[in-house]
Amino acid sequence: MNTQTIESELNAATVVEAASSAYPRLRSELNPTPLLEYAGLNRLVGGRLLLKPENLQRTGSFKIRGALNALDSCLPVAQETGVVAWSSGNHAQGVALAARLRGVQAHIVMPEDAPPAKRTSTERLGAIVIPYDRYTENREAIAMAKAAELGAPVIPSYDHPAVIAGQASIGLELIADPRVADAAPEQVLVCCGGGGLSAGIASVLSFNWPQTRVYAVEPSAADDTVRSLAEGRRVANPSDTRSVCDALLTPTPGALTFPINQALLAGGVSVTDEEALYTVGYARRECRLVLEPGGAVALAAALHNKIDVRDRTTVIILSGGNVDDEMLARGCDIYDRAPALE
Repeated sequence: MNTQTIESELNAATVVEAASSAYPRLRSELNPTPLLEYAGLNRLVGGRLLLKPENLQRTGSFKIRGALNALDSCLPVAQETGVVAWSSGNHAQGVALAARLRGVQAHIVMPEDAPPAKRTSTERLGAIVIPYDRYTENREAIAMAKAAELGAPVIPSYDHPAVIAGQASIGLELIADPRVADAAPEQVLVCCGGGGLSAGIASVLSFNWPQTRVYAVEPSAADDTVRSLAEGRRVANPSDTRSVCDALLTPTPGALTFPINQALLAGGVSVTDEEALYTVGYARRECRLVLEPGGAVALAAALHNKIDVRDRTTVIILSGGNVDDEMLARGCDIYDRAPALE
């Protein structure tokens, strides 16, 4: 099946159907994450924030959900050939763990400047890491060449139907959570890189909470989804884009994810690196949560008034917590030195 055919057949309904079928199988390997609420945070923003901490998920991010579902979809072949993926670290760890759980060898193309903790964790899970220069080399080309050499399936980090369906399991957990059983939240803020997480969550919510607005949140240096939504077409980030939010540095919104996001999202906003780092510090100091900058951008949007949360119930997806000690300390230092938010 070619990409154009997949695009035409992939929509919110097919994502929800696939997610509902996959989740009972995936659930035993996941840590279904709760919704956390902090009275001090609610007072600070003047609304009710419910945090879904995927930083507490296995491998420290939501990525195991989509990685495991995608691996299961190609399992017979993968057990013979291994699998190939590319990632700056969170998807890498998700694929590596999924491969270990299923007895498959994973080969991961990772940037040379990926956070050391992410590379170390990926290798400890048994994956073979193939380093590359993210500013001069094409990760997808390297991965495709390796896959051709091995005859192995490729598990992209976001632009894959089974990956999107796996990430949609977060939406299924949301609608079943007792904290929102009586009334759906007004809005959900989702950290966004290539758009697989937002597409999966928005698909589920469009059927179950149709009045809930879903927003994508990106780093301002890599706001390709925000700009794509504004222009009505996929646009790319510059090849030399740099940000502390390494988990969200994707070249462009996905060919599969963007049409879903374009149809279902209420919009997109961005936060600066400084705002993301401040939020890393806030989460550590005030909530006792460890977040990486990319995993903190949705909360940063609420803290820094990028989305109006006053007098509303807002669910915040905390997408990952794989952060080096130095970056965590940097965030705490920025928070400690900053004036109090009003």
